[in-house]
Amino acid sequence: MTARHAASVTPEALELLDEVEGIDLEGLNAEAELQTRIDRKYMLPIAALPRILERLPDGVRVLDLGGTRASAYESVYFDTPELTSFRLAAHARRRRFKIRTRSYLESEASFLEVKTRGGRALTVKDRIAVDPASTDALSGEARAYADQVLAEAGIGELGRASLDPVLTTSYRRATLLLPAEPGRHASRATIDVDLAWFDRGVDGRFGRMLRTPASAIVETKSGSQAGAVDRLLWAAGHRPMRVSKYATGLAAIRPDLPANRWTRVLDRHFRTDSTVHERTAP
Repeated sequence: MTARHAASVTPEALELLDEVEGIDLEGLNAEAELQTRIDRKYMLPIAALPRILERLPDGVRVLDLGGTRASAYESVYFDTPELTSFRLAAHARRRRFKIRTRSYLESEASFLEVKTRGGRALTVKDRIAVDPASTDALSGEARAYADQVLAEAGIGELGRASLDPVLTTSYRRATLLLPAEPGRHASRATIDVDLAWFDRGVDGRFGRMLRTPASAIVETKSGSQAGAVDRLLWAAGHRPMRVSKYATGLAAIRPDLPANRWTRVLDRHFRTDSTVHERTAP
């Protein structure tokens, strides 16, 4: 693995979650696994989080992994030399995909995840466990799995193109389980802080690093109806944004790439509140 976090702590912006009842991963997945769902994403000032967290509904629970409520994550995103995955997102193609390895640094567990998006804005995530020591490359078995998932989703753009590491992201994440309501199923929300992006460059080696310390990304995951966190965000004046850790982050760190789709979020959070360093490995 590459990016590393210090010992487990709850970031100040998330400290209110220490007062929320915890739930383990098994319980979370049993109540709301939501591998097929509608995702809504928000990027907002980190200073706005306490107002949202103070108004969470009764019965909300936070994922607790051995006492850790804001876990360190690292993701490595793979793309073709032509950046097929990025360009499908940049041009809003109806069928698009992301391929990444995701590592949970405290538990030392890693997965290969293939996310596909088709009609009706539904996102489907398929994943398999992988060796934590090999998350920077797609082995023959992992590549075969990715190809199979894409083929089953009707996405055939890759052909024989290579898939190389393009961008590494790191952050701390809190995961909320929102209880079911009359006429609404249970939903989930994630809150990501300490966001950082590391450009892998054309040769896979680390280049520019970008951080957005004044911003957080909130992602809600629900069925067809918006969940409680969506409604809290709307009441506070926040609306869903087009933001992708991979595509938006890559557009921010490589300004020569097409970025019109993310102009709003780039102007608000990446071009004003970010810090960029050259040739800095995580």
